[in-house]
Amino acid sequence: MDPLLALALVAALVAVATIVGLVWRGTQGRVRRTTGSARLDGVVLASGATFVQFSSEFCAPCRATARVLDELVGSRDGLGHVELDVAERPELAARFGILQTPTTLVVDGRGTVRARIGGAVRRELLTAELDRVLGAPVAA
Repeated sequence: MDPLLALALVAALVAVATIVGLVWRGTQGRVRRTTGSARLDGVVLASGATFVQFSSEFCAPCRATARVLDELVGSRDGLGHVELDVAERPELAARFGILQTPTTLVVDGRGTVRARIGGAVRRELLTAELDRVLGAPVAA
């Protein structure tokens, strides 16, 4: 194979991989609004909203996400946080189409999934989403 052609192919592959990586990274931590009933067997929901975090044992971003969610729960009444290991609750992971950890669902007090966040949560985006779901500002 011609060395110039090989170099061009490698450069093209690197460019495509970079673009795919940047697009994927841009979607991490974003809030996607959803609606649908959350049949969460064995999970007690808070009166206002519950963060249902799907995690795995060796997931570093899961620990950081749990810290942010616990801080938000402590900042306002009516919020709850439930962390589910995908290895221990595969039926729930399959039901909600969990393909990565962490994935966090924002479930309102009636059991409706209002938002979904793939990847580590961004506090400011999640706070804004809580304002929308609950109809009142969340203390920072």
